Amino acid sequence: MNDFTRQTQEFFSAAKDARIPEQVQAIAEDSVSKARETYDRFSTAAKDSAKVLEDVVSAAQAGAKTIGDRVLRNTEANAEAAFEAAQAIARAKTLPEVIRLQSSFVQQQFATAGAQSKELFELSAKVAQQTFENLNSAATKTFEQIKKSS
Repeated sequence: MNDFTRQTQEFFSAAKDARIPEQVQAIAEDSVSKARETYDRFSTAAKDSAKVLEDVVSAAQAGAKTIGDRVLRNTEANAEAAFEAAQAIARAKTLPEVIRLQSSFVQQQFATAGAQSKELFELSAKVAQQTFENLNSAATKTFEQIKKSS
């Protein structure tokens, strides 16, 4: 038997009867317990943050859908107004009536376009503001949870 093998056997022979002091065991158990608690807090914070982020994204998507729906309704209303104006112009009996109907339609569409643009701008600003508020709230909540966990 070589020297290394003999020393290894002696070490294992001595080690099989060795006992870990209770204080060391207590410290090890306490360390594992504290590590698990810390992990659980960070895990909960991460899960909460993921849920909040999901909610923020969902709210932003809902806002974008609202804006898209409004644009579609405006487009439909503008197309309908154009068809109605074209029909009225087609029925006109005189050139002055055609000019009057066309001028009236153009004036009406400029006013409508202005109102629609203002409405879309206000809606976009509201959606953006809500999104930023949700993000800010989520970030604040996340940082508070991380701070508590530390």
